[in-house]
Amino acid sequence: MTSWQGISEFLAVVETASFTKAAQRLGTSTAHVSRQIAILEDRLNTRLFFRTTRRVSTTEEGDIYYQHCRMLADGIKEAESAVTQLRETPSGHIKLTAPVTYGEKMIMPLILDFMQMHPEIQVDVDLTNVPLDLINSGCDFAIRLGRLNDSSMVCKRLATRKLIVCGSPDYLAINGTPHTLSELSQFNCLLGQHDYWRFRENDKERSVRVRGTLRCNSGLALLDAAVRGIGLIQLPDYYLQESLASGELVKVLHAYQDMEEGIWALFPHRRLQPLRVKLLVDYLAEKLTEKTTNPVKLVSA
Repeated sequence: MTSWQGISEFLAVVETASFTKAAQRLGTSTAHVSRQIAILEDRLNTRLFFRTTRRVSTTEEGDIYYQHCRMLADGIKEAESAVTQLRETPSGHIKLTAPVTYGEKMIMPLILDFMQMHPEIQVDVDLTNVPLDLINSGCDFAIRLGRLNDSSMVCKRLATRKLIVCGSPDYLAINGTPHTLSELSQFNCLLGQHDYWRFRENDKERSVRVRGTLRCNSGLALLDAAVRGIGLIQLPDYYLQESLASGELVKVLHAYQDMEEGIWALFPHRRLQPLRVKLLVDYLAEKLTEKTTNPVKLVSA
């Protein structure tokens, strides 16, 4: 344990800016703290502090060393907490955010099941399509869909989704069925936020510009329009499972379906999560994966 000698004293001096206050925090003598810091500086062959009669401050090397030592100390504390929590009943507060429709259809039913299994856990869910700042909002994690823009975030893959193009049997009977991407220009393609749809052709991603008589930022509204026979839609599979299974909608252009995208839990930092958060994230991953690997049978044209 020689490499850890003096670390607690070093952290205490940095955080109190005083050898005396550091000793009081640790319940030891000022002389002991000074001795441990001297041993530490000697071992590192580096001066860690500037000392005057009125002030103690870190050198540049001391500041860098503090950042790393603080993370190590926090990691030890969290590891001990994680082991302790394994012997305790999960409890406490969890805050998360998720997109509105996916949250309502897929996440909230699972959270309610989870809360019934763990009645001492309180859950605060913010359903919004506006990505929240996880740190400033106080969220333990966020559910995000598709491609992640911020590669620096800590994430766990929960499940996958895929985009599907479909239309009602009546619409296809009247207007025919598209078999190639170039034929989409002949169909009424109902639009969401973008004026293009995404496909996979010859193992390469391709975006195809489409046109239609309806544009709406609600997937449920577009789903209703397609069921009514107004046109074709491209939506994630979780919108469509029931309508495809019942035959209200029929999948088309399956050969050009884009690759599966991830559904993620994003965390604001790399520190170990409390047991209650880990339990919920693991539960969501288990149940959402079951829904992905055991989907409702779909009807194709």
